[in-house]
Amino acid sequence: MELSVEKPESIVKLYDENSGLWRFVKADKGPAKSIEIIEKALRGLGLSKNEVKVYVYLARTGEHKASDISEALSLHRTETYRILRDLEKRGLISSVFEKPLKFIATPFEKALDILIETKRMRLNLLEKKRQSLVDLWLSLPKPEVELERKEVFQILEGEEQISLKADEIIGKAVNEILVFVSQCDIANFYHSGLLDKLEKHQRRGINVQLLTTYSPKTCFFLEKTKLKRAKYSRLNAEDLPTFILADNEHLLLLIRKEDGKKKVAALWTNYDAFIKALKTLFNELWSNDT
Repeated sequence: MELSVEKPESIVKLYDENSGLWRFVKADKGPAKSIEIIEKALRGLGLSKNEVKVYVYLARTGEHKASDISEALSLHRTETYRILRDLEKRGLISSVFEKPLKFIATPFEKALDILIETKRMRLNLLEKKRQSLVDLWLSLPKPEVELERKEVFQILEGEEQISLKADEIIGKAVNEILVFVSQCDIANFYHSGLLDKLEKHQRRGINVQLLTTYSPKTCFFLEKTKLKRAKYSRLNAEDLPTFILADNEHLLLLIRKEDGKKKVAALWTNYDAFIKALKTLFNELWSNDT
């Protein structure tokens, strides 16, 4: 019996921003799904929804007049001309020397290079400006305000913002970091480097304790870490959300829906009562480990 072997050309490696993992997707699952993934990536590189529509339309169908593009995509003609001008300024389309004037898309691979390099240049420019902006801010007259600790909270949305906040509170920790990580989040903790950062803090002498539920998935990732104080909870904690406690001063609580498939937000707070409640829960789970 001859085995059916998947051709490598039919498999595409894609980065999933929601999970922080690389996925292998069959390229022949349908053009609609492929277009959806491509459009999402282009929006992530700075194009608006309608700019993406216009570029993808030109890239897939060839040169067109502005009126044809407007009609095909159900866009107002004025907006279509504005989008075409903006895309041309960015090097993503070109005007064809014909009458009537037509437009043609820059090849997709080249367009991606342009968008990525533009984003990289903007980041480099911001990094260079950072110190001068900080110096300018510090030079401003300081108002006479009485410094007082306030109990506050912050709602964060998006993987990048949540990861940055986690890095911040872990980086500020001096004495203790307590982490409960659910099965839904442990892969993201590993691939984002958060587990490595916890190991580094442990080597610096900070008390790092990591607790998770017991499952084949959590076992796989926990065995890859070098954390000396990592345990599986004996109690039923499958529905407990991931949270990070640092020095009894910071709490980051991750919130998910759809059975952990989609992360919608995270709550950061320095609210003392909330922190004490979560620490009591963590200690209870830790003392009943296996």
